[in-house]
Amino acid sequence: MTIEVTAAHGAGAYIAGVDLNTLNKTDIDTLRKSLGDYGVLFFRDQAITCENHIRLAEQFGRININRFFTALPDYPQIAQVLKEPDQTQNIGELWHTDHSYDQIPALGSILVARELPQSGGDTLFISMIAAYNGLDASMRKHLQGLTATHSSRHVFGTKALKRHSQDDLGGRFKNADAATQDSIHPVIIRHPISGAQAIYVNPQFTLHINNLPADESNSLLIELYEHCKQEAYQHRFEWKPGSVAFWDNRATWHQALNDYQGERRLMHRITIEGQPLTGRI
Repeated sequence: MTIEVTAAHGAGAYIAGVDLNTLNKTDIDTLRKSLGDYGVLFFRDQAITCENHIRLAEQFGRININRFFTALPDYPQIAQVLKEPDQTQNIGELWHTDHSYDQIPALGSILVARELPQSGGDTLFISMIAAYNGLDASMRKHLQGLTATHSSRHVFGTKALKRHSQDDLGGRFKNADAATQDSIHPVIIRHPISGAQAIYVNPQFTLHINNLPADESNSLLIELYEHCKQEAYQHRFEWKPGSVAFWDNRATWHQALNDYQGERRLMHRITIEGQPLTGRI
């Protein structure tokens, strides 16, 4: 089969003509380049097994064993992203970039739909490369050379765990004592695959821009977030049985919609290790 790549509106691309259970080296090379070009890849009608989910991820890098999510029994490489019918809150409802709090952020994640609600539960993606390209020249110049601090403490740490003990997220996160890491990354990065420049701050894990007064940092982050959220840079992915999404954390934000109360949604996620980020041109 010949892989077909069709750009999606706003962010990402739909990939056809491929069976994720039987990929060869040429297929992997095509998917890697497409990931760099589009930031997120969408697949339909896949019947990928857990073993081949792991095998696929390993073609792109070492698997990151998620320290905060519950793993699938017998498959520690696969994290469960789960919402039960009696739960009201979901995981990933805020715009974010996975693992920006790590010193070496993850390359990305491969998410496989296993159980879906009758309707709802879509995921929104935003292209941080398109958002950067949409900045005016003066803002691009202002952002070059700036760095930002990211953290997991306020989301997965001990204080967050106490907060979650009063809601229904508490039982879905673990290892709060491992949420001790902060990291510093460029506000504008050079993408490791494509070489394109991208905005690398996000509303959930970025604390502040360094070397700026707090009010100036807050104002600048709010301005950037509002710019990035423009619909022109967004794509809404509708999950169906057999759907898979492979996103690059260095090039995208994502947000899981929580519009399916009273129904179960189970996704299998594998995260892939990345490399240190640089803003050098």
